[in-house]
Amino acid sequence: MKTFSMFAAVLLLGTAGCSLAAERMLAAPVARVDAPLAAGPLRTAVFAGGCFWGVEGVFEHVKGVVSVRSGYAGGAARTAKYDIVGSGRSGHAEAVEIRYDPSKVSYGALLRVLFSVAHDPTQLNRQGPDSGTQYRSAIFPQDAEQARLARAYIGQLTSARTWNGPIVTTIEPGKPFYPAESYHQDYLRLNPGQPYIVINDLPKVAGLKQLLPAMWSDKAVG
Repeated sequence: MKTFSMFAAVLLLGTAGCSLAAERMLAAPVARVDAPLAAGPLRTAVFAGGCFWGVEGVFEHVKGVVSVRSGYAGGAARTAKYDIVGSGRSGHAEAVEIRYDPSKVSYGALLRVLFSVAHDPTQLNRQGPDSGTQYRSAIFPQDAEQARLARAYIGQLTSARTWNGPIVTTIEPGKPFYPAESYHQDYLRLNPGQPYIVINDLPKVAGLKQLLPAMWSDKAVG
C-alpha cells in the first residue's frame, strides 16, 4: 500500500502535501490527568497512528525517549508480518513501541505528541494517503494506569473540541507489540529523501520542533 501511495502522493500532491500535513497539526493541550515525573525504571508506551515510519521518526526526537521501534499490535504473533498486515485482515495496526525515562517525560506528554503532530486522530482507518484498519489510530496501554490516562486525555480533548471532527482513536489493552522487519526500523532517519517520507512524514518531525519546542531533542535516539 505505501509503495503505491508514495507514487500517488508524488503525482497528485507534489510539494503541496507538506503544507496539507502541516495544516492538520496543532499544539494539543497539556494533559490534566497525568502521571507525575518520578525516577524509576524505563517504561513502555505503544501507539498507532498510520504508517509507523513517521510516528517512529517523531518520537525519536522527544526528550526523555530512549528508544523507538516500529512494529505491529492488535493481532496474533503469527500474522505480525508486513505482507500479512498490509492485507488489512490481520487485526494488527502499524505501531511503535516507545521506551522512555519517567523522570524526564510523562505518559501524558507522550499522548500530547501523538495527538498534536504524530497523526490526525479524526481519520478513521486511514492516515494521509494510506487506508485500511492497519493504519488506524490506536493506543495499546501497557497497564491499567495507562488505559486510565489515555481515556482521560481523549475525554479532555473531546470536551475541549480540539478538532472539528470526533476523535476515533481506539484504546486496546492487553495486545502485545511485535517488532517489524529490520528494514522498517529507523526508516525515516535512514531515508530522509524518500518521496513518501518527504511528503507525509518530515512535516510531522518539523511540527514537533515548531509546536512543542520544549519537548524537542535535536539528537534522534537510535
